[in-house]
Amino acid sequence: MAFRVAAGPVVRRANITLLSLPAYLTTKSPSSSSSSAKFLPNPTLLPLNQNGPRYSIRAISGTTVAPNKDTNEEQSPENWKIKMLYDGQCPLCMREVDMLRERNKSYGTIKFLDISSDEYRPEENQGLDYETVMGRIHAILSDGTVVTDVEAFRRLYEAVGLGWVYAITKYEPIATIADTVYGVWAKYRLQITGRPSLEEVLEARRKKEEMCKDSKACKM
Repeated sequence: MAFRVAAGPVVRRANITLLSLPAYLTTKSPSSSSSSAKFLPNPTLLPLNQNGPRYSIRAISGTTVAPNKDTNEEQSPENWKIKMLYDGQCPLCMREVDMLRERNKSYGTIKFLDISSDEYRPEENQGLDYETVMGRIHAILSDGTVVTDVEAFRRLYEAVGLGWVYAITKYEPIATIADTVYGVWAKYRLQITGRPSLEEVLEARRKKEEMCKDSKACKM
């Protein structure tokens, strides 16, 4: 009798704990009483055999799955701090642009603008025409300030947390040396990348603009 009295609370506590588990982990045994529960494995958790699934998989109804929004997605253009004007037809340039664009997913501070696109408008970019921006890199700060050459790269890298890369170029004589080296690269980058000279590129663009002047469907 003493054993039954002592064991009673223990059994009740065990039953309460078992019944508090999720329903899919507990199943009533047909031969057991209503006050007891038998722990059975969930068929949907069992592995599949080699001849195919042993149990059917049931879909959960009435559940709406929200689309997975990428939290690293670039912020809207209204939040940009610096606008990068780049030549989308320059293969070497695009490597750097792609790297900055990937970094920018976590910052949303850079607005990228392809100057080779027919959508480029000088009047919307401090009057910088195609010929000017093809000569060397230009960037525009959100307050309208135009920066060029190595300073443009330094500002762009700072905008995505990589300011240390160009930090040394703030000081002389490194600043002058860096601008000189970049100037040589900018002058010959078309030839280096196997493209026509700047004069030929400009002439081809001018002819294209004349042909497309009266056609909205024409693409540069």
